[in-house]
Amino acid sequence: MTFPHQPMVSAPSAPTAWTPLSGPTRQIALEVLLDGPLSRSALSQRLGLSPGSLTRLTKPLLDAGLLVEAPTPAEAEDAPRLGRPAQPLDVDPSSHHFIGVKLTGDHAYAALTDLRAGVVAATDAPLDATDPEHVVDVVATLVDELVATLATVRPSASVTGLGVSLGGHVERRTDVTLADHLGWRDLPLAALLAERTGLRTVVENDIVAVTEATHWFGEGHGCSRFALVTIGAGIGYGLVVHDEAVESPEAGLSLLSHFGLAPDGPVGPCGHAGCATAMLTTGALVTQASRHLGRDVTYDQLLDLAAAGDPVARNLVDASGRALGRLIAAVANFTMPERVVLGGEGVRLAEVAADAVQHGLHGDRDPRTRPLDIRLQSPELAHWARGAAVVAIQTFVLGR
Repeated sequence: MTFPHQPMVSAPSAPTAWTPLSGPTRQIALEVLLDGPLSRSALSQRLGLSPGSLTRLTKPLLDAGLLVEAPTPAEAEDAPRLGRPAQPLDVDPSSHHFIGVKLTGDHAYAALTDLRAGVVAATDAPLDATDPEHVVDVVATLVDELVATLATVRPSASVTGLGVSLGGHVERRTDVTLADHLGWRDLPLAALLAERTGLRTVVENDIVAVTEATHWFGEGHGCSRFALVTIGAGIGYGLVVHDEAVESPEAGLSLLSHFGLAPDGPVGPCGHAGCATAMLTTGALVTQASRHLGRDVTYDQLLDLAAAGDPVARNLVDASGRALGRLIAAVANFTMPERVVLGGEGVRLAEVAADAVQHGLHGDRDPRTRPLDIRLQSPELAHWARGAAVVAIQTFVLGR
């Protein structure tokens, strides 16, 4: 399948040459990328390296520009010392930029980030059709727009890579084997986009991508074991154990969607009464609220009504809040994480129904367990686009 080539607004330069790092050299680069700036003594302690070995291993990274010497902290400058203090090691986040795109069934959200996934700019566009030709064209247009934006804010910079995330099955971070909401089967999406944009491109399941972003640069950073639960159009779940994301070919099946939470609750499309889909997805809640209220409402309007004390809305939202608490309890009981991160475009439910969430959570937890560390993510879909960019960052840094 081919697509007519159209010139880009501001074509990115060729992808930066990259030789994948390995062993202690890669670990040094990762430690500094994820936690820098770090002093050489701190790096030596973290990695169990002698000062001489660290100097030998960091020199090529400094010569290549992957690492830089950061300004010496003021307190170190003021402290009594013999000789000049060693400067901490860091990365220059603006040395590389990445674009991430999150695809839904009817929209594309894009974000331009730096090397540490800091969002420089964001944009989006509707998908008027889901045929691959149209979607590739929309993504390429968004890439053009962000490349042009980068040229205005950082004229000497270029885009290193493109990441795309979507709901469904992805193999080798290149091919979409199944994406029901887009009607795709066995589509070589990475190759099509690389040909169209000129950028090194990777594709990943959206939950996997946002889990990786949460792990490297988000609310899960610093935890060797955490769980991510997302609520919105669907139910998502990601798990990190021993500082590695748990991978499975079933990641795109939204397995938690079928989990029973309220035996007397509404029946979901899967035929299960009170399942997570029926109790927590935004579409299910809007449908129930519109029926009970006798008028059409949006998800945010439902939450606003509940917060204002409308009894019908309050009952619906609290029932969903208790279900969310039970889902969090189940995840915590099964995986014993250090932290549970809640995300997705429907995550505001956890705030409006906070008391009900706690009721459901504590009802299914042993009272002797420690208080669960729960963190909320931004509900903005640009956050998911950032996740896609992180997959591109990982591919660049790790040479996957």
